[in-house]
Amino acid sequence: MSEQPRSLVLASASPRRKAILGQLGVTFTVVPSGIDEAALPDEAPEAHVQRLAREKAGEVRARLAGEASQLIDMPLRSSASAPRQAAPWVLAADTVVVIDGAVLGKPSDDADAARMLAQLSGQVHRVLTALCLCDAASERSFERLMVSEVRFRELDRATVEAYVKSGEGRDKAGSYAIQGLGAGLVREIAGSYTNVVGLPAAETVDMLLDAGVLKVWP
Repeated sequence: MSEQPRSLVLASASPRRKAILGQLGVTFTVVPSGIDEAALPDEAPEAHVQRLAREKAGEVRARLAGEASQLIDMPLRSSASAPRQAAPWVLAADTVVVIDGAVLGKPSDDADAARMLAQLSGQVHRVLTALCLCDAASERSFERLMVSEVRFRELDRATVEAYVKSGEGRDKAGSYAIQGLGAGLVREIAGSYTNVVGLPAAETVDMLLDAGVLKVWP
């Protein structure tokens, strides 16, 4: 059984990230970040996701330092053996899809989603997820960048239109969800599957152990 001597705040409202942390047996609360996620001019994809993860964690960390009352309780398992600390650790993540050097974020509408899926059809793309874990009581922080490669099967127009119509990819980077119907779009993966979902599980556990948020796992 995992032991959690330090409390954790997830700086994201993503259902996928919450589900992965819950699957790992981690107790946490949620304080979504409200930063502007637009890319800077000429910003490389790796620099983009790392900056956003860092800024998400920093923005929530600053709010917690000023107003601890803003914590939003969303326990996924009993925290009786892990009492919340006054100054928690903050975990943030950012994920993008990259193909031919171009970043594919969340689609602006269904036409944009269809364009992205047609671009990914039959091709290999990269999924980058940056993690940032910072201590709300000090300057300590940990960062990781994970990269997975995903190959799509060839998609005809009817498949693209039907998938877009399902609505599953409307709030997802690259306009697809590998953990859902979108699994049928994917031919193969090189690297972490949970990274493609939005939170690399093994690397997250490593960071939580290194920081002392978890004493032991599992």
